[in-house]
Amino acid sequence: MAQVLNGVTILEMGTFITGPAAGMLLADLGADVIKVEQPEIGDPFRAFQGGLYSPHFQTYNRNKRSITLDTRLHADLSRFDELVVSADVFIQNFRPGVAAKLNVSPERLRAINPALVYCSISGFGPDGPDRGRPAFDTVAQAASGFLRLLLNPKNPRVVGPAIGDAITGFYAALGVLAALHERNATGKGRLVETSMFEAMCHFNLDDFTHFLSAGDEMGPFSRPHVSQSYVFDCADGARIALHMSSPPKFWENLAESIGEPGLLDRPQFANRAARIKHYEEVREHLAPIFLTKPLAAWCEILERREVPHSPVRTPAEVLAAPQAKHLGIELAATHPTMGPFRTIRSPLSFDGQRATEVRPPPTLGEHNDEILDEPRQISAAE
Repeated sequence: MAQVLNGVTILEMGTFITGPAAGMLLADLGADVIKVEQPEIGDPFRAFQGGLYSPHFQTYNRNKRSITLDTRLHADLSRFDELVVSADVFIQNFRPGVAAKLNVSPERLRAINPALVYCSISGFGPDGPDRGRPAFDTVAQAASGFLRLLLNPKNPRVVGPAIGDAITGFYAALGVLAALHERNATGKGRLVETSMFEAMCHFNLDDFTHFLSAGDEMGPFSRPHVSQSYVFDCADGARIALHMSSPPKFWENLAESIGEPGLLDRPQFANRAARIKHYEEVREHLAPIFLTKPLAAWCEILERREVPHSPVRTPAEVLAAPQAKHLGIELAATHPTMGPFRTIRSPLSFDGQRATEVRPPPTLGEHNDEILDEPRQISAAE
């Protein structure tokens, strides 16, 4: 893939997910991301079975280099400041007030390098009554109103991956890119700030728009009812997902696929409004039909008639899928000490060029000598 951020140097003091996710997204685009970590322990996400290379850490730290510095110590702070002089971006996701204690506040670093784009990620924002509250993924999802859209009202349990953490990292990377673009014209950096609360409120935009424009309060089944989305068990125990949306042809083709050409003559199936209103009845009618054939048979039938569907896949099934293989979704590399590393490439391509290589996540302090011995130049914007 084209290294579109080649020449951009980023210092990341990120821990857990939000900061590291932002750094990884920019590293995937070719930026030189130097992960600045505490000596001996590093990013807390490293800890795993007595080691410092957990799957959690690997997920958000590929394509980076690692250096260990304790910026509370004079000697290490001097080395860090040398890196700041030539850096383009600094990313941190500390709770408000912690950056100053570590001598990496935006005021201090931007005084050293006025062209620096400083990205600060917090839980609830830099000020306000919730400023100091600890925030993790589930807290941010709940506080923003998003979590309730994922909860089964009859059995409320937290499900799914760390959406709030990852999404916040994506928004932070977007802010960094926008600030870098502006700096090309002004030569000056920016303080870019976002929080998990703000990011998840924006990600939950559809929910808020329905409330603000129509007074509607969405629930966990609002979207699947409107989008006409279903999951059914097949005869072999596998599951299939359908997204029928609004075009009548999808339902007409589904009727033919299940051997019920008169399906749309039923009042519950007559039109989109009826299907939304009678969603549970529609689901109950279709569920036993899908139990009559194995997954592969249904996929063949539905694909032939262009009914929007997909198997509900495991990671292994995704990677084995012909389309995933054709697109080169999986990348692999070998770390000199940690061995094989496999991951999923960036989803972006430029002029048809996709990522074909990846740098494995670094071990703690792996690049100490390499980075400290490199010649430093003034930030590219100076």
